[in-house]
Amino acid sequence: MSPAPSPHTPERSSDPALLRRVALSSLLGTVIEYYDFLLYGTMAALVFGELFFPESDPAVGTIAAFGTLAAGYVARPLGGAVFGHFGDRLGRKSMLVLTMALMGVASFLIGVLPTYGTIGVAAPVLLVLFRVVQGVAIGGEWAGATLMVVEHADPRRRGLWSGVMQMGSPIGFLLSTVAVTLTSLLPRASFLTWGWRVPFLFSAVLLAIGLYVRVSVTESPLFQRAARERETGAASGVPLAQVLRGPRTLVLACAVGIGPFALTALISTFMLTYATTIGYATSEVMTGLLFTSVTGLVSIPLFSALSDRVGRRAVVLAGAAGVVLLAFPVYALVDTRTPALLILGMVLGQVVQSAMYAPLGPLLSEMFGTRVRYTGASLGYQLAALVGGGFTPVFAGGLLSDDARSAPLAVLAVVCGLVTALAVWRTAETRGRDLSAEDPAAAEPPRTRPASRGAEG
Repeated sequence: MSPAPSPHTPERSSDPALLRRVALSSLLGTVIEYYDFLLYGTMAALVFGELFFPESDPAVGTIAAFGTLAAGYVARPLGGAVFGHFGDRLGRKSMLVLTMALMGVASFLIGVLPTYGTIGVAAPVLLVLFRVVQGVAIGGEWAGATLMVVEHADPRRRGLWSGVMQMGSPIGFLLSTVAVTLTSLLPRASFLTWGWRVPFLFSAVLLAIGLYVRVSVTESPLFQRAARERETGAASGVPLAQVLRGPRTLVLACAVGIGPFALTALISTFMLTYATTIGYATSEVMTGLLFTSVTGLVSIPLFSALSDRVGRRAVVLAGAAGVVLLAFPVYALVDTRTPALLILGMVLGQVVQSAMYAPLGPLLSEMFGTRVRYTGASLGYQLAALVGGGFTPVFAGGLLSDDARSAPLAVLAVVCGLVTALAVWRTAETRGRDLSAEDPAAAEPPRTRPASRGAEG
């Protein structure tokens, strides 16, 4: 066994081919994550209220369908805590294989699930159960995939490589949107009978590809070092307890992510509900979602790479300011009931969302020490997903009045953007930190004054 590196020397992979495989594995995991989760959100807006809650009136059915969406988000912090604990103890790779398998299987089972008309109340119960399994698995997926990339990458290019991984978000969204768009072209009766199932069944194909790639990658070198130290008695303690011992970092990590998750919900899943309510055809909104997916495919890696040059805080803060400035103009474009302006508004929303979202991978990873990094990054990200993404469609549905005014939705977006702005303002710059240091705040890059302490490992 080779000797452990010096505590002052960042440990990373020196094999470019390995780094590319790791990035591809994480990319595919993120594709499956977003494909499955966003597919469910779209179907919740289109058909789940009718198929699984038919005795409710249409408005209550929509809220109930989005409630099952929220159930998945509620499960995500639980998954973050569970997989984070074992990911910090047993390794990133083994947990990532398990999370990917759970995600794909849960989505496939939703695709074969009988509806309320066939098995009665068992149908919505099983739908919620599969959704919770999805949520638990996704709760452990993002942080593990991110850490595998960040902990293998050159410290100067963590944002760039994290951006490659996070391209899985728009790719998964694009695949989901294309799948729903194609199946929604079917006659309504066929779509309700079997067409909506096809995109869920397709997740089995993505799962097979993803697992094939994922089992070929090696464990994170930083985790291997932490494991060696733990074997010699140099490390102890429960990761979750260590993260909660210094909750400030976890609270900031969560708050930073609320804005981008809320905006995703407003310009994607809930936009279907709002835009069709004010007169747009479903196909017009789906076209807008295709444009936002392509926009994210370009903007996310660009903003991620930019964070390597100007810092994580600057990019996220610019995106949060963009939300505050553009929320009302974006909804004014949507309210014109003109398809081209709807698309423009959604694209503008996606650009500022990407600026807030793109640096989250390296930012949250750099806020925690190696022995608690999986747990800390998972919980921060998934709690943000719960508050910003899980409950936003429910809140938005409650705010939407009978005359479908958009002002409350714009106010909701502004408030969430301000939360992110305040949190990132209170967070120290993390770019260039030594990930091998167990107290990240003590490993500040040159010319950076710490504003808060990271969770100790």
